[in-house]
Amino acid sequence: MKLRCAVIEDFQSVATTVVDWSPVTDDVEIVTFTEHLATVDEAATALDGFDIVVTLRERVPFPAELFARLPRLRLLVASGMRNSVIDFDAARRHGVEVCGTASSSTPPVELTWALLLGLARGIVPEATALRTGGPWQSTLGADLHGRTLGLLGLGKIGARVARVGLAFGMDVVAWSRNLTMERADEVGVTLAASKEELLAGSDFVSVHLALGERTRGLIGAAELARMRPTAYLINTSRAAIVDTDALLAALNAGTIAGAATDVFDVEPLPADDPVRSTPRLLATPHLGYVSRANYETYYGQAVEDIRAFLDGRPVRRLG
Repeated sequence: MKLRCAVIEDFQSVATTVVDWSPVTDDVEIVTFTEHLATVDEAATALDGFDIVVTLRERVPFPAELFARLPRLRLLVASGMRNSVIDFDAARRHGVEVCGTASSSTPPVELTWALLLGLARGIVPEATALRTGGPWQSTLGADLHGRTLGLLGLGKIGARVARVGLAFGMDVVAWSRNLTMERADEVGVTLAASKEELLAGSDFVSVHLALGERTRGLIGAAELARMRPTAYLINTSRAAIVDTDALLAALNAGTIAGAATDVFDVEPLPADDPVRSTPRLLATPHLGYVSRANYETYYGQAVEDIRAFLDGRPVRRLG
């Protein structure tokens, strides 16, 4: 009798077509779910009777309560090699193996620049006006060359964003609590003396920090007030690093020129969320990692993880 595998959060209905699942289909029945499982109850009901679950990024939490309600579950495959919403201790207690996959930093770097350029040149309002008979040229684009790009975080993604900024002829500065002069010099950027200095002196501020207790709420009303009225904020990292209410208030008041975000406190974003109607905000539905190459990696290695588990030799074990 075949094992049952649930592939969840497959919003685009591509999980079973972007890669070849034939290495496991003789032993495993694959079932995809295209709707978001928003609560533990929804997840427990949908996943009851499955032996394997393939989850995407951190869209669905797996707390102890959920493991307890899925007695058949034996393998959980998560995309990426880090996951903050899986209770690994509970997984071990319930005999569930947790495995991961590789994940490329290239797609979020590219999306960061798509959002930054979209903000700078008013791409969305101008394109919308052109298609709907609106005014011919209604915005005045912000220049990049010679302007200052401030990066909160200079890790793998932040460093790659920095190099693109340098190629545009921007002055790039960076700050994080643990950032050293040696690291800044290595990337070729200036180390800001403080977060406040970076915010006050930048024309574009882009967030590239991991979410933790020290970064949660790092950008609030006081920090946004330090930014120039002509400056833009871009967040493709984690929603909780920026106080959403404070950001929306700043945009509504016009105290900053605009913002772009790809991450939200609740995902998918509720239909009546004010983010959807706030002026000067360019928002995308968490597309940072959503690219063909990344999905080929996620699901291709998920197939490898399942095959290795079935063969009694789990790979890329997490937790």
